[in-house]
Amino acid sequence: MSRNALENIVLGIDYGTDSCRAVLIDAKDGREVASAVAPYPRWAEGRYCNPARNRFRQHPLDYTESLTAVMGSLAAAAGPGALAAVRGIAIDTTGSTPCAVDASGVPLALSPEFADDPDAMFILWKDHSAVEEAAAINREAKAWGGEDYTKYEGGIYSSEWFWAKVMHVFAANPKVGKAAYSFVEHCDWMPALLCGSQAVDTLKRSRCAMGHKAMWHAAFGGYPSDAFLARLNPELPRIRDTLGSETWTSDRACGTLSREWAEKLRLPEGIHVAVGAYDAHMGAAGGGVREGVLVKVMGTSTCDMTVSPLPAGDERLVRGICGQVDGSIIPAMLAYEAGQSAFGDVFAWFKRLLSWPLAAVLPGARGAEEAAKARLAAEISDGMMAALEKEAAALDLDTSSALALDWLNGRRTPDANQLLTGAIAGLTLGTTAPMLYRALIEGTAFGARAIVERFRQEGVAIDRIVAIGGVAKKSPLVMQIVADVLGMPIDIASGDQPVALGAAMFAAVVAGIYPSVPEAQRRMLSPTERTVEPNPDRAERYGARYRKYLALGAFVEREFA
Repeated sequence: MSRNALENIVLGIDYGTDSCRAVLIDAKDGREVASAVAPYPRWAEGRYCNPARNRFRQHPLDYTESLTAVMGSLAAAAGPGALAAVRGIAIDTTGSTPCAVDASGVPLALSPEFADDPDAMFILWKDHSAVEEAAAINREAKAWGGEDYTKYEGGIYSSEWFWAKVMHVFAANPKVGKAAYSFVEHCDWMPALLCGSQAVDTLKRSRCAMGHKAMWHAAFGGYPSDAFLARLNPELPRIRDTLGSETWTSDRACGTLSREWAEKLRLPEGIHVAVGAYDAHMGAAGGGVREGVLVKVMGTSTCDMTVSPLPAGDERLVRGICGQVDGSIIPAMLAYEAGQSAFGDVFAWFKRLLSWPLAAVLPGARGAEEAAKARLAAEISDGMMAALEKEAAALDLDTSSALALDWLNGRRTPDANQLLTGAIAGLTLGTTAPMLYRALIEGTAFGARAIVERFRQEGVAIDRIVAIGGVAKKSPLVMQIVADVLGMPIDIASGDQPVALGAAMFAAVVAGIYPSVPEAQRRMLSPTERTVEPNPDRAERYGARYRKYLALGAFVEREFA
């Protein structure tokens, strides 16, 4: 690669649920120079998690070790000189994923005393152990007689979010609660760590994280009042005092890369590191979000993101979403977040269900060598979803009466309720595995439609849909059914790492290559790979099934929540 070709290289780092991804981007035109992926070693082993209790925790060493590993792979993929030419870095993470830290900003799990304590680790976005605490926040917000601090969070606070998780740690593990000086989001810890500025009192808190998940708003002068928080837990005002009152958008620099981390990551010392944000929000930028455009980040869950101009007066409150925040995606624009708590996870659950005999029965089968049984199990597992997709695609829409709710991990939006569970109705003795698989796809598509309809009911324009993420790229059937259910075309963005591309756009801004995120989008955005057009006949017929989905959901929520 010539010297001139290395003048505008930026680095986007994307911390997903299962792995760390890094992408080198040429900011001149958005071309991917190289990319690499590294899994989280402890997470891959299932350590510190208990799905039966909705507990999902990640050790901070998973984040640092995967980062050094991914950068080693990136260096090999990019070739000589590429990393040395990087001009800026931006990092996105899942969220809300907070962790108890000491005054120096060091996660408690990095101390010998708490090294194996899950409550001292990062509490992953999908952890729903704080449902009681979220319920308490919602009750108190409506009943205490003062400001309703949930009003910019869609009016309902979720167990997936910051304060509920902090409260749960204090209730479930007083030892960790007492040792915690503060709690820090993963997207805030990583940039601060790389800059050598992770001390809590100097930390730059993300507008994205704090606005959407911690009830920060400029109209409140920052976070909820001490009087309100003390009614929830007397320790919360102490934590609030460590958060400051200001938040930063991700077109601002957190600082510059320290010598220690420059050496570890093989990058130039002193380059700018952007303030962090959540993966869906930077991914929305990478997907081309603008007014009227809904970007669906489709992976294990979904996040549905759009923006609008800031109002001249008071904000119009949108009910039942994951918050509306000035500048959490595009600075100086109002960002709206919604989504589904399970999307790809629904299909992964079904695969695990069907695969049970491969682990429980096949190893004990007689008449075959162990190696042969292992090969057979792997072949069946690897080919199962492709076979299901093929058979489900061939089904006529009216072949099966099976109808599924997508709430297998609770409901994120509209109207967060993590106590809700999934359901399947309309089963007969003729229901087959492909019929069930198609019903699950349709259920997730109906959940997507409920979000679009809520936005429109609340006056937020949705004129175009762009899909990014693993599900959008890998499953034509899923995308066709979603397009049919929505009755709208869906543009599938090209490129394998659109979320990391979004991070790279912010890196280009803090590096001074572009003056604003919209300008970076204009120059770096990937083209549309393909457009999924809805089938008009199926779109109309899905309308009737969607009404049944709503009726089933109302019944389950009323009788089983």
